[in-house]
Formats: sequence, structure tokens, C-alpha cells
Amino acid sequence: MRLTHLTLIFVFVSILSACDQRTEAEKIVGNAIVAHGGEKYMSAKISFDFRDIHYTIFKSPTAFEYTREFTDSLGNQITDLLNNEGFVREANGVAVDTLTEERIGAFSRSVNSVAYFTFLPYGLNDPAAIKTYEGITELDGENYHLIRVTFKQEGGGEDFDDVFLYWIGVDDFYVDYLAYSYHTDGGGVRFRTVRNVQEVGGIRFQDYLNWKPEDKNTPVDKMQELYISGELELLSEINLENIEVN
Repeated sequence: MRLTHLTLIFVFVSILSACDQRTEAEKIVGNAIVAHGGEKYMSAKISFDFRDIHYTIFKSPTAFEYTREFTDSLGNQITDLLNNEGFVREANGVAVDTLTEERIGAFSRSVNSVAYFTFLPYGLNDPAAIKTYEGITELDGENYHLIRVTFKQEGGGEDFDDVFLYWIGVDDFYVDYLAYSYHTDGGGVRFRTVRNVQEVGGIRFQDYLNWKPEDKNTPVDKMQELYISGELELLSEINLENIEVN
């Protein structure tokens, strides 16, 4: 009787394993998304202040809408809107139709970048994201799953050739560190460490210290080594203020 019971358990577990066709990297990222907020990301409208600019971020599986509002050097009230249909800038409530394609691209990348980092690790679920498991590594005395993320050209945006590394806690699945190389706006490489955490509306928001190497052409895979050896320079702080989740 006991043998039959154990056999049934084995068959049930085998069926569950067979149904989950995700790679190891996808499973780890999935657990990280749950740890940071899970399904709450899918319908939440998030607003916050970052460097004297007010942002409102919404992202669902099928649509997104990002806005930022600020006062420019001439006293104009600027509103930038980026969604599935494209980018629009308004000045004092009037659409600005004199923007060049270059400026539209720069403004779009800027808004999208803030939204991307704010929603991490939720954005790693995007179909264009290619996730690779690099194994377990130790950093600051803790064990982390190291995940590499690259992007397909189709659906990956203008910066599809960027490369990201994420250190995801083995025990809690929090993203405590990340590094990335980028090629737009002169290119470079960065390493971020979590300095402060806020939980609002069931979603985990993280502030970062933003580090850079002496050589902007440093391979992203060298960033952990340079951080441990104290060879990175503190470039800036990434702090989100007045966070609200609806």
C-alpha cells in the first residue's frame, strides 16, 4: 500500500515537472518577480518623483503608458507621454510638433529607462528578453543566482544589444545587484547595488548606488570583480520618492 502511495506521488511530481517547460533561468526570474510583487505589477499604476521629475508608470501584458512631468528652464510645464502608439511631448498643454526624430528617440529612451528599472524584475518577462543561467556566485557574503539577460532584435527596442547581469538571492529571490553594458548615448557599463527598500501596495521598490569603472569599455562580466576589489567609482544615487501605487 505504501509503495503504491509513493508511486502516485512520484508520478504526480513527474507530471508537474513535465508541464513546466521553463528553463532554470526563467524559473529563477519567475520566483524573483513573485518576491518583488508578482501579479500586482500587471494592473498597478505607479507614480513617484525621481530627480525633480514626476513619473506615472503603467504596464500590463499587452499595453504600457509612461508619463513624466517637469518644469523646464524657461518655466514651461512639460509632459512627456510614451505608450504603444509612440511618443508625444506637450508644453503647457500644447503638443510640440517640432521635435526631430533624434530628439524623440532620446526622450523615449530616457522615459523608458526609468520605467524599466522601476519595474524590475517584472520587465524580464518580456518576450524579447533572453535569459541565461550563469550559476551561483557569492557576493558580500551571500549566495546569488547569476542571470544574464540579452534581447532579441525584434521587439528589443533600439538598445536590443545591451547586456544585463542580475544577482538574485538564492534564499529570498531579491535582486540585490545588477550590472549592464549599453551602447546608446556614448555607451558604457554600470553596476548597481541596493541601498534602500520600500514596499508600497505590495510591490518592492529599490533605491540604488550607481557605480562605474574607470574604462567605459570594461566587459560587464568584470564588474563583480571590480566591485569586490573596490575599483569602481560611485557615480550617482538612484532614489525614488513619494511612491504611490493604485
